[in-house]
Amino acid sequence: MVSITTLPDTAFALLPTNGQPWNLSNLDDFVTRNESQTESADMDAPIVFVGYGIAAPEYQWDDYKGYDLKGKVALLFVNEPASDNPNFFKGKALTYYGRWTYKYEETARRGAVATLIIHRTDLASYGWEVVRNSWGNEKSYLEKGSTPKLQAASWIQQEVAQKLVGMAGLDLDKLFERAQSRDFRPVELGVRLKAHVASQMRPFTAHNVLAMRAGSEPNKNNEAVLYTAHYDHLGIDKSKPGHNIYNGAVDNATGCGILLELAHAWAKAKKAPPRSILFAAVTAEEQGLEGSEHLGKKVVYLPVDPILDLNYDALEPLGIPEEIEVSGAERTSFYPVVEATAKEFGLAIRPDPRPEAGHYYRSDHFSLARVGVPSFSISEGMKFQGHEEAWGEEQAKEYVKNRYHQPTDAYRDDWDFKGLAKMAAFGYELGLQAAFQSEPIKWVPGDEFEKARRVIWDGGIDGEALFAGRPDLHVTHFVSPSYPPLARQTRISGTVVAKASVTNDGKVDHVEILNGHPLLRWAVEDSLRQWAFSPQPGETRSFELHCEFVLDFSPSPRKGLAIEPLHLLIFAAPVIINTVVSKSK
Repeated sequence: MVSITTLPDTAFALLPTNGQPWNLSNLDDFVTRNESQTESADMDAPIVFVGYGIAAPEYQWDDYKGYDLKGKVALLFVNEPASDNPNFFKGKALTYYGRWTYKYEETARRGAVATLIIHRTDLASYGWEVVRNSWGNEKSYLEKGSTPKLQAASWIQQEVAQKLVGMAGLDLDKLFERAQSRDFRPVELGVRLKAHVASQMRPFTAHNVLAMRAGSEPNKNNEAVLYTAHYDHLGIDKSKPGHNIYNGAVDNATGCGILLELAHAWAKAKKAPPRSILFAAVTAEEQGLEGSEHLGKKVVYLPVDPILDLNYDALEPLGIPEEIEVSGAERTSFYPVVEATAKEFGLAIRPDPRPEAGHYYRSDHFSLARVGVPSFSISEGMKFQGHEEAWGEEQAKEYVKNRYHQPTDAYRDDWDFKGLAKMAAFGYELGLQAAFQSEPIKWVPGDEFEKARRVIWDGGIDGEALFAGRPDLHVTHFVSPSYPPLARQTRISGTVVAKASVTNDGKVDHVEILNGHPLLRWAVEDSLRQWAFSPQPGETRSFELHCEFVLDFSPSPRKGLAIEPLHLLIFAAPVIINTVVSKSK
C-alpha cells in the first residue's frame, strides 16, 4: 500500500477565457488527492461539465455521448438522476453509479486528468465538514497498477461550482436540470483548471489474514462460503492529549470476535459441509475498503471460488435483537433462505431506512459484490428484547455522535454479548445452508453486479475493463487465447507480452511477441490477429497486452478474464497423467 498526504502548497486556480484567474483555497473551497501516486502533478486543462458522469447502458443512460475526455477536467454532480421508479437507477435507492468512487473510476477510464465533484449536502448525504475532515488527512491506497488514475481526484464546494459555471455565462441550477435528462450532452465551459498537486508518499505493507475449512465433497469443495470482517481502525492520533488510541471496539472488534467464533465453530464441526468455508480478516477498511478490494482483485487466485460473502461490521453489544438488517440480501437468489432462517431465529428483517445514502457500498462485502460474488452484511436492527424501537434508535444516535471514529469507541463493562452470539449463530446457519445449496447462488436478473458475475465466473471477457483508459480502442470482436494443450500437458505457465498494431479500419495488422514461453506465444499471436476494433481515422493505434496463463489445479468454470487494463488471465486445468506402476522388481 501507499499512504498519501496532500501538502499545503497544493494550489487550484480557475482561468476563464476572459477575466481574471480565481485562486481557490485548499480545504475551504476544494479538497484533492493525486491518485496517480506521484509526489508532484501539474496540469492546465479545460473543464467540461458532464452531468452525473454516468454511463449505464442497462438504464439507457450515457452522459458522455462519445465525448473524448482525454486530457481534460470533468466537472460533475455526486449521486444519480432523481427517480421514484425502482426500475430506473433503483428509484430512491442509490446504486454504485451515484457513489463518488465510481465517478473517479469512470472519468479516469475515459482519460480525464482531474475530476471535480460538486458537493451538495442533499445529494451526498453529508456536509462539507465530513469531506474536509476525511480528505484533509493522510489516506492509504493500494499500490497503483495499470488501472487509469486521476492526478487530481477532487471535491469542490457548491458555491465554487456556481461561480465556476458563471464564468462561462451559465447557471448551475439550470445545468443540474439539464443533467436529469437522457438527452444531456457534455458542456465545454471555456474555463481551465490550472493546478499543482503536491503529495507526500509513504509505502508500507498491510495484511489480509485467511483461513479455510476444506469441504468434504470433491466435486463441490472448490467452491466456498466466505465470512469477512475488517480488523483495522485509525491508529493513534498523536495530536490529541491523553487517551488518543482509536480502539474500534464496536467498529470492528465486534465483527472480528464473531469471525473468530465462527471459525472456532466450523473447525470443531465433526464433518465438513460439501463446500469449503473460507474466512478473511481484511485490513484497511477505514481507508476505503482497500483490503477487501485487494482480496476481490485477487479472488481468482484463491484455491476456491467464493459463492457467497457474509460480512460483519460494527455490531454494538446491546442485548438480544428482535430484528436484523441484511440489506443487499434481497438482491440475490439466496434471499428466500435468509427470510426463512430469520423466521426460525425469531428475527424480523428491517429494511434499509435510508437507501438513498448508499450504505451498501460502504463496507467490505461491496468489494466482493463488485467482482460478482453475492454479498451482504449481517447486523442487528433497532428493536431489542425488553426495549422499544425508539431505545435502539437512541443508542445508535449516541454511538454515532459520541464514539464512532473516536478514541471513545472502547470496551464497556455494561455490554451484553448475548445478541452478538445470536448474530454469529444466524451467520453460521446461513453459511451451512449455502454450503449445501444445490443451485448456484446468483444475483437477481438485472442487478448491477450480474454482469460482473457473468464476466468473471462464467468465462466472459469485459472489453471495457481490458481497454480502460484507452477510449481509442473499442473492441468489436474478441477471441480469448486458448491454453495450448502441450503447455497444459507439460504444465507450462507464465506471462506472454505482446504488442499489437491496429489500422484505421480497426483490424490488427501486426503482432510482435516481446516476451513469453515458446509453447504459449503462438496462442496469443493467433488470438490477437482475430481481434477487431471500431474504425478510427488518424494514425495507427497500438497496445501492449500481458497474457497470464494460469494452471488451475481445482475444477473451475473460469476460462479467461481481464483483471485490470491490458492484463488478461487464461485459465486451464492441467492434464492429469495416470501412471501405471509395475509390480515386478
